Amino acid sequence: MLFEVWAPQAEDRVTLWLQDGERPMRRAEGRPGWWSAEAVAEDGARYGFALDGGPVLPDPRSRRQPDGPDGTSAVVDQGAYTWRHEWAGRGLRGAVLYELHVGTFTDEGTLDAAARRLGELAELGITHVELMPLCPFPGVHGWGYEGVSLWAVHEPYGGPEALRRFVDTAHGEGLGVVLDVVHNHLGPSGNHLPSFGPYFTDTHHTPWGSAVNLDAPGSDEVRAYLLGSALAWLRDHRLDGLRLDAVHALADTRALTFLEELSAAVDTLSAELGRPLFLIAESDLCDPRTTGPREAGGLGLHAQWNDDFHHALHTALTGESQGYYADFAAAPVAAVARTLTHGFFHDGTYSSFRGRTHGRPLDVTTTPAHRFLGYAQTHDQIGNRALGDRLSATLSPGLLACAAALVLCGPFTPMLFMGEEWGARTPWQFFTDHTDAELAEAVRNGRRREFAAHGWAAEEIPDPQDPATRGRSCLDRSEREREPHARLLAWHRELIALRRTQPDLADPDLAAVKVAYDEQARWLTFRRGDLRVAVNLAKEPAEIPLGGGGRVLAAWEPVQPPRADGVLRLPPESCVVLTDG
Repeated sequence: MLFEVWAPQAEDRVTLWLQDGERPMRRAEGRPGWWSAEAVAEDGARYGFALDGGPVLPDPRSRRQPDGPDGTSAVVDQGAYTWRHEWAGRGLRGAVLYELHVGTFTDEGTLDAAARRLGELAELGITHVELMPLCPFPGVHGWGYEGVSLWAVHEPYGGPEALRRFVDTAHGEGLGVVLDVVHNHLGPSGNHLPSFGPYFTDTHHTPWGSAVNLDAPGSDEVRAYLLGSALAWLRDHRLDGLRLDAVHALADTRALTFLEELSAAVDTLSAELGRPLFLIAESDLCDPRTTGPREAGGLGLHAQWNDDFHHALHTALTGESQGYYADFAAAPVAAVARTLTHGFFHDGTYSSFRGRTHGRPLDVTTTPAHRFLGYAQTHDQIGNRALGDRLSATLSPGLLACAAALVLCGPFTPMLFMGEEWGARTPWQFFTDHTDAELAEAVRNGRRREFAAHGWAAEEIPDPQDPATRGRSCLDRSEREREPHARLLAWHRELIALRRTQPDLADPDLAAVKVAYDEQARWLTFRRGDLRVAVNLAKEPAEIPLGGGGRVLAAWEPVQPPRADGVLRLPPESCVVLTDG
């Protein structure tokens, strides 16, 4: 087989190390910085590269790291796995996503263990599982956002074969699979890329240090590295889409941006494979160009997370006003209403959190609503809290039901965070397993300092390195059989079924959404075609003037249809879905 590596940093020689010996590599003609060598190697054979007589390093394009990021790479036979299920693909329109962290979805923390639970998600009505990052990182347990080896799968999760088994099982259940990938930073621990070439640049600086090199000298090959990795996930592992972490942190001044290149390449691969593929951006820019068509000056990404909707909803539910929630605290119900009809809350408005105006207006007449993901909870919004507490730690079941109604019946593509469907009481905390003692201590102290600024004592903040922190974050499925969890689970199942059977809930026309609300009384209602959704966030009953009658399709608490005068009486902390038909 052919071994290749881009190593422009090598001055004199690059050596291919195989478990049965060493072989010199030759410079590739017409490909500056590339080295290659032919050798016989079976599936699983260990190998690595040594530059100018230095230590053996793992392959930057390694498909498997059996001993972690610092170990040697292993050959993977891409054709060895026999796929059991044909799959035509599943696009985003009409989707319901479920964000899942492999290491805490089950106590075992493996892809195979997670795969055994996929039937539960299919029965719930989920259409796509969104896996948090899988690339190798030091240790066993972590969030995955400090991964390296962007073509490989974390070995404690089961490695690349386990991912194929997971995807195959998901497709057999009718579920698409989305993978969260991180292009804005790597490592730092176990990151050997700087030894090979200019993968990073000091031209720009980020919260993680030097930026990934997307526009400085050598960036053509760095872009090709990231593009190749993204396409490999979709092609070789048969994934349906990728979630792109923090695209606003990609420093890129080139006329043709990396994200445009990536979206074009994914569209091309989709046409070649004959099945839908998509990219979902995480971006805090509130910029419609993120999902705008490339031919009109947009980036051509297929969807983006909508944090404005989350922030408005969270503030309305909890009354919190710290940090970025301050922008929504003055009139949180109105803020929810604005996002339901405008997509963004910040579309050129002043942000007190940022101390400046923020965002750009979205043309709701031309932008399909399913290009935005709506959610009440995510790994970020739970795990980055001091104690990793979910909404269920402080909110009543009724308010959790209201949140579900706004997410699952709203105009956006809904997404749930694992366990949300039954109001899981287990926290989801920040945990790491750094093998570098100095880095581990820095992370531990850094998190304590971060929350000390907000009045938390150091001993109150869970130690990320303590295995118990990860243990507390694992789901407790026994909750599903107890109240109020069982009732919440049934409510989520009922709302998802309505989304599947009621065409109005799949209407992508954001301009057609009509909203009414009362900030003081804390109720909100919105109409989608013949369907109306009403939520009462107050602790008192609400008298909501709907202006007409209606038939109850689903209700959290028993509720009568609107009276003859068109007024709906809704119990405290409750919600209802009605139809005119």
